[in-house]
Amino acid sequence: MKKEIIINGSQIYDKTSFYEEINRKFMKNESWQLAESLDAFDDLLYGGFGAIREKEEITLIWENFEANREALGTEFTISYYQEKLEHPDDFDSSVIQKRLDALKEGKGQTYFEILQEIIAEHSNIELIKK
Repeated sequence: MKKEIIINGSQIYDKTSFYEEINRKFMKNESWQLAESLDAFDDLLYGGFGAIREKEEITLIWENFEANREALGTEFTISYYQEKLEHPDDFDSSVIQKRLDALKEGKGQTYFEILQEIIAEHSNIELIKK
């Protein structure tokens, strides 16, 4: 039987609240919290710490999915990339600018779409959108 984990999307309205919810659901038995990082989220889904054992079959139920798609959509992602451009020593500005330009042209991925892609890359996780 698959383990079920429910993301309460009504608690999510920006990046910080997304990671707060992820930490509540996945990291409650750990002495540390996941950082606000797409790479950290990806690592979490591989398992081995937090709520997922390695390669454990998971049903991930994401409530309020469409509202979260909007909250972490184009406008949010543009701001996310613009903030990164303010720290050129920490990020590759040329890559960030290309992603920002693509998003503004309607061709790039939103933060939400990146999250979906990360989840989809984990074959042990079934995403149920509610």
